[in-house]
Amino acid sequence: MSLTSAATLATLDRTGPRRITDLAAVEGVTQPAMTALVRVMEGSGLVERRGDASDKRVTLVCLTETGASYVRTRRQAGVHAFERLIGDLTGDEVEALVAALPALKHLAELESQDREGPKQ
Repeated sequence: MSLTSAATLATLDRTGPRRITDLAAVEGVTQPAMTALVRVMEGSGLVERRGDASDKRVTLVCLTETGASYVRTRRQAGVHAFERLIGDLTGDEVEALVAALPALKHLAELESQDREGPKQ
């Protein structure tokens, strides 16, 4: 799976259903590229398109249960990888990481806000 595909699934998991144009902007790709990507992910059963109840002209891309399970599995694999790597650090290095956590959390929040763009 491409990084853009994985990032798009993670965005849908974090933010809920989105328009293709919104997803393209968040992921930094063109609308035609996102449309093609969504088509592939639909074929794999990871996402589906649904109508927007508030605007019948709009189609939203939604994560399926299979897609949500994929995102959870990838996140868990990342957690396990970090646990293994952190286990190899010295006590001082672990303390330095713990001290840096507030700044890292803030960076993640800023990045998330930047990627999500304006709320609809």
